[in-house]
Amino acid sequence: MPSSRSEEIIDRLHGLHPKLIDLSLERLQRCLAALDHPERRLPPVVHVAGTNGKGSTCAFLRAIAEAAGLRVHVFTSPHLVSFHERIRLAGELVTEAALIAALEHVEQANAGLPITVFEVTTAVALHLFASVPADLLVLEVGLGGRFDATNVVDRPAATAIASISLDHMDFFGEDISRIAWEKAGIIKPGVPCATGAQPAAALAVIEAEASAQGAPLAARGQAWDMTRHADGTLTFRDGAGTLDLPRPGLIGPHQADNAGIAIAALRGWNPPWLTEAAIRDGVATANWPARMQRLTGLAALLPPDWELWLDGGHNAGAGVVLGQHIRESFGDRPLHVLVGMKAGKQVPEFLAPIIPAASSLWAVAEPGQHLAMSVEGVVAASGGTAHPGGTVEQALAALPREGGPARVLICGSLYLAGEVLKLENLNGAPRPILNGAPRRA
Repeated sequence: MPSSRSEEIIDRLHGLHPKLIDLSLERLQRCLAALDHPERRLPPVVHVAGTNGKGSTCAFLRAIAEAAGLRVHVFTSPHLVSFHERIRLAGELVTEAALIAALEHVEQANAGLPITVFEVTTAVALHLFASVPADLLVLEVGLGGRFDATNVVDRPAATAIASISLDHMDFFGEDISRIAWEKAGIIKPGVPCATGAQPAAALAVIEAEASAQGAPLAARGQAWDMTRHADGTLTFRDGAGTLDLPRPGLIGPHQADNAGIAIAALRGWNPPWLTEAAIRDGVATANWPARMQRLTGLAALLPPDWELWLDGGHNAGAGVVLGQHIRESFGDRPLHVLVGMKAGKQVPEFLAPIIPAASSLWAVAEPGQHLAMSVEGVVAASGGTAHPGGTVEQALAALPREGGPARVLICGSLYLAGEVLKLENLNGAPRPILNGAPRRA
């Protein structure tokens, strides 16, 4: 049952279109016309696509801009705990009152015509972004790019494409070039685009689209590069020079790529407010929940010398970067991995890089987890490696306690991550808006 007035309206809007996802721009363009085109009355936009890392890239963009003193709008999806997380207005999450007013305004303008909930959400966000003064809008693609609702913004200041890998094959198939074509659809004529490390086939598609659009392309290994040092600090290099950077506020070796994409996109645009000091401060302070986030509330269910971590990675590409992080940073003590995934995801491919580094693997599913694969399904997909763990709390209780300090990693789904963060609240920790991971010495 809906717990707020805004959720009641969103539930009602679900009835306007039979499909949860229906990639198209026409319905939203019609609705935006009825709203007097808020997409044409926005602050400068940085539009971000990708399979993995686009949320983290958005977090670095926001942090750098805020370090420069800017008021920043942000649109992301999905949310973890509250729908309000999707819309940040000039630095603050949208209030319930503002969200209700915007939902009702858009619903009235749409006049009952077919439209998906994500399209409504995008219209609401654009209406709010056009109504509240700000200096920058960081706009994350929902799904794909070319036909995603956010692609109604036709003249961003810059675009960015994070790591591309196989995901959402039910929409885009299993051809990495086809997926890259969808992502590259956000590239606009003459607008600078930055991209990070990509499979060769994906990069070729991005390069072709950028050339066709006359868009300057800053690709990692060509226009820019990033070195990650043993102490976690970074060095960024491009045609404008070299930047020595602190350890990123987001944890994991893959975050060097995401930070680099954000920096390359901003330097390609080159706004007057972009300074080296803002870049350094933004890289150090960037935060994003459920991206290698250390939990403290649920950790009360474990021995005091154990660590509990949460990551929302959920596809084959995410499995690769999680496996790398486990090998580099978690090798000094046993690691127990709790996995809960969305039905239809590539469970064997996700788990393949993780299983060799795990002391034990546990399949979990939370009662409120959206489209959760059953515990039995995860066990089967793991080849019988995973133990049936039940819920997260049941699995934490079942973990073997002998052997001294250990770590626990919960992963596999952003929907699971949202449910885990709700449990985190119930166990005494404040709602984790920031990434609470401690820095390593």
